[in-house]
Amino acid sequence: MFVGHLAVALAARRASPPTPLAALVAATFALDLLWPVLLLAGVERVRIAPGTTAFTPLDFEHYPWSHSLSMAVIWGVVAGRLAVIPLKHAGSGLAIGLVVVSHWLLDVLAHRPDLPLWPGGPRMGFGLWQSIPGTLLVEGALFAAAVVIYARGTRARRASGVWAFWSLMLCTTAIWIAGPWGPPPPGEGAVAGVALALWLLVVWAAWIDRTREDTPRDGSP
Repeated sequence: MFVGHLAVALAARRASPPTPLAALVAATFALDLLWPVLLLAGVERVRIAPGTTAFTPLDFEHYPWSHSLSMAVIWGVVAGRLAVIPLKHAGSGLAIGLVVVSHWLLDVLAHRPDLPLWPGGPRMGFGLWQSIPGTLLVEGALFAAAVVIYARGTRARRASGVWAFWSLMLCTTAIWIAGPWGPPPPGEGAVAGVALALWLLVVWAAWIDRTREDTPRDGSP
């Protein structure tokens, strides 16, 4: 998934107001940010195989350290504990940890059975990516709901707060929708490069944090 993961960060920001959106975006993509590092190091493997699923040409051959359920839980615990240090809020640490683990739970809906429960363990995946319309409908509904939740729970401090938020929503939506019809990547290095570019979303979310504020829950101006 792509915008489905972003949806979790947006909804979690409303559930945990002290937690910056940038931290939640980093958490929701944490496994995908670790994965390209392990790819480039030769620890994990991906194969370009158009037709593997309808939605993506990537065949995830071996990624137990970034994308097994057991490791997702471990990374979530580590991220949550570390997040408490700069954020100084136990609730934020819990939110970060849960968001990290949510990545695997969403991925298992979309992937074919290639997500291990633990390194070397059985693999799971319910195959939503086998249907482009199904993926667009399910993931799109999650994303749309989260956008509404975040938009209602925050307001722009100035005009840049409007541009920062809505430009990110439009750009990520366009990239996500175009994905199934784009050419396959030329190789594993290109895949890793695109995955590392997810850090741009973290920077973008930090811009949103600086230009938006929470809407008072009591409805006061």
